[in-house]
Amino acid sequence: MSGSRITSTGHYQPEHVLTNDDLAGMVDTSDDWIRRRTGIATRRIARDESVTDLATAAAGKALATAGLDPADIGLVQVATCTAIDRCPSIAAQVAGRLGIPGAAAFDVNNGCAGFTTALATADHALRAGAARHALVVGAEKMSDVTDWTDRSTCVLLGDGAGAAVLSAAEAPHVGPVVWGSDPTLGNAVRILDDWHPTFAQDGQTVFRWATTTLVPIARQACERAGIRPQDLGAIVTHQANLRIIEAVVRQLDVPDVLVAQDVVESGNTSAASIPIALAKLVARGEVTPGASVLLLGFGGGLSWAGQVVTCP
Repeated sequence: MSGSRITSTGHYQPEHVLTNDDLAGMVDTSDDWIRRRTGIATRRIARDESVTDLATAAAGKALATAGLDPADIGLVQVATCTAIDRCPSIAAQVAGRLGIPGAAAFDVNNGCAGFTTALATADHALRAGAARHALVVGAEKMSDVTDWTDRSTCVLLGDGAGAAVLSAAEAPHVGPVVWGSDPTLGNAVRILDDWHPTFAQDGQTVFRWATTTLVPIARQACERAGIRPQDLGAIVTHQANLRIIEAVVRQLDVPDVLVAQDVVESGNTSAASIPIALAKLVARGEVTPGASVLLLGFGGGLSWAGQVVTCP
């Protein structure tokens, strides 16, 4: 096959909703302060669920929507930076729970760019004939690595998972990936490696980097896919901060293109944010099947990976 296409999507989020007012009772903050700086209103928090639970739920929905048998899946990838288990991988655990026999299974840890990185890797594998169908998942339990006394970070993070089934196709419906990293700024977003791993970031550094670096990357992804940004059906960036999303879209000059803003209700779910936002747009019918959608992941590393895909 000369390409691959997304055939289905699915997402899962925990039931518990943590509001800005809830956080105001925990740290020195307010609903107004959080909304003005981040655009976030609520986020979902997993209580008794693990990263594997979240990933399996989202993956199961995508697999069911695709109408495939578990035995059809030849590759399972889970993008996550919050896995507690070093081995076996979350991907292997998801494959086991869903009854997927014999598939290659491994995790991808590229922070908030994890899902788009994994999607590109799966696309390459399908093009090479290593599998005919792949299950690609982004899943995070950011609450496990949140410092609930740090008002600059605890207001940002949420839990959840999103997934997509990728299938080999005669024509490419997943455009060429644009990916890379800037290791000189690698510590700007981090999960500190100690006995209690904790998320931390240099917020201003990340904001400046994102709002000056991402626009050329987005344009390059569109160019490689043979499409103008103005002709996109939707843009789904990593849902880090509404202010970053607004700044990037403003510079792209695409006033008529639908832009995912799931960060408002879900917060920053790292590698899960793009597949959750995409799955919601598809489920609500807000993007026409066959429309071109720009996926743009960015974050820890500082890394990025983006591609234009055809909406299932």
